[in-house]
Amino acid sequence: MRKSILVMTIAAASMLITSCSSKKELVACQEENKALQTNYTDTKEKLAASTARVASLEQQLSQAEKANAALQNALEKSLANTSQNNVSIEKLVDQINESNKYIRHLVEVKSKSDSLNMVLTNNLTRSLSKEELKDVDVQVLKGVVYISLADNMLYKSGSYEISDRASETLSKIAKIIKDYKDYDVLIEGNTDNVPIKRENIRNNWDLSCLRASSVVQALQNQYGVDPKRLTAGGRGEYNPLQPNSSEAGKQRNRRTQIIITPKLDEFMELIGQAPAEE
Repeated sequence: MRKSILVMTIAAASMLITSCSSKKELVACQEENKALQTNYTDTKEKLAASTARVASLEQQLSQAEKANAALQNALEKSLANTSQNNVSIEKLVDQINESNKYIRHLVEVKSKSDSLNMVLTNNLTRSLSKEELKDVDVQVLKGVVYISLADNMLYKSGSYEISDRASETLSKIAKIIKDYKDYDVLIEGNTDNVPIKRENIRNNWDLSCLRASSVVQALQNQYGVDPKRLTAGGRGEYNPLQPNSSEAGKQRNRRTQIIITPKLDEFMELIGQAPAEE
């Protein structure tokens, strides 16, 4: 009996020890599980945070790449524009240089023309007598030499035929014209406003043109001026110097002008040398 009780007591003790051991292990396992659960939660939260951070970085990277692409495009356009601007500036500088060269050329031509005009005028006035200078007016206006001849000296009364009195004066003018071969000569007839109607003369237009033509033909046929340099024209009563209300004014308006200018083809050549406009 005692033996049985002893055996039972040992068995109960063994079971108690076993039970205590299992409880300690359970507590330990529970604590370990709790710690693992805590670690899992922390790790999960850190993973979520990392994932969000990666997504944010990827978005920032994408935006940065787009911004960089835009900047690159802007830079390329800027470089292209700069290149075009440089080309435009260089072209503009070339045009300015050409324009300056053209202006200098014009100044040289004008200076030369002014000098020649003064020499021509001085030579002409020195060749004319004091009596002739009463009926001949010589002026230089805007680079052009104007020789104005009174009609009462130049033509027979009421006619377009050259008078004998005018022959010597015309010969002196013709000599000057022949000395300056680089000039063209326009002969321009002018009248007062008194109407005229005669055989073969319908009006003052006809009279002014016929008088200019008479002077041109005299310069060509009697004094040997090259006809290629000569032009005849009439302005009738429409280019007066004075009002036609007085006899003195009418007398001033009845005149023939010999206009000496640099050759037209030289002016056209200058125009051809002008810089082209953009």
